[in-house]
Amino acid sequence: MAVRGYALRAAELAGAAAGPVTSVALLIAGCALLGVAAAGGGGAVVAIVLAVVLVRELSKDGRLPVPRLYLSPAEQPNSFAVGRGPRSAGICCTEGLLRVLDEAELRGVLGHEIAHVSGHDLLGSTMSAGLATVITFPAGLARLARSGPADSAKSAGSAESAGSGGSGLGLGALERALMLLFGPVAAVIVRLAVSQEREYRADAAGALLSGDPVALAGALRKIDAGTAELALAPDGRRISVGHLMIASPFRSEGLARLFRTHPPAGERIRRLEALAGYRR
Repeated sequence: MAVRGYALRAAELAGAAAGPVTSVALLIAGCALLGVAAAGGGGAVVAIVLAVVLVRELSKDGRLPVPRLYLSPAEQPNSFAVGRGPRSAGICCTEGLLRVLDEAELRGVLGHEIAHVSGHDLLGSTMSAGLATVITFPAGLARLARSGPADSAKSAGSAESAGSGGSGLGLGALERALMLLFGPVAAVIVRLAVSQEREYRADAAGALLSGDPVALAGALRKIDAGTAELALAPDGRRISVGHLMIASPFRSEGLARLFRTHPPAGERIRRLEALAGYRR
């Protein structure tokens, strides 16, 4: 089990999780959505150790190779799995997730991610994320072009900053236009590869693996509240990989609605409680 706390981005995470890189799409698909950096705080360390122990235990119960475990410093509670298959899988949890969940709930979430591994969901979701990222790459270039001059003007602190700001606004419009052009194409790729049933299956299998459907239901309640409160901006760097998360990290509006593959949290919770014998 490798717990890594240095700055990882999509390509680095996918490369580490997938072993030898076999394609550009798979390399890109690791998910730039939640950047990874050094984690701090004693509580976080304890939670990481607990997560490592749980992943080992759940993998053993599921008769699977132990996935690599990664930590993101993101405040939003979320998690995802990526890779080519069981022998190359990686699981990432955010610090926000480790802070808000208790041990039983964390076990349920990790069980959900391991269920994606055992259910052979990883390759399709990872490849679709990679292809969607490639398709929306021009919008990312527009963002880089916008941030470059703006940062230079800010550091110079000169009067030309106003002119740079105007240029940035123009490139911002270009980025939006490119996303409107390429985004729907990328969304079709994602939605053809990933269905809502995928999440329902992982919920059920993860709950059975962890042995506590109610705990996973409780985790989904907290994650749903956290992602709503700390929703991320669905820009070109992020929107193509949101389907990898256990819950959508965006508000369901605008272009993000085209990429939405997660079923409603309420229905997921209802099914998990029904699995535990609760009736409504």
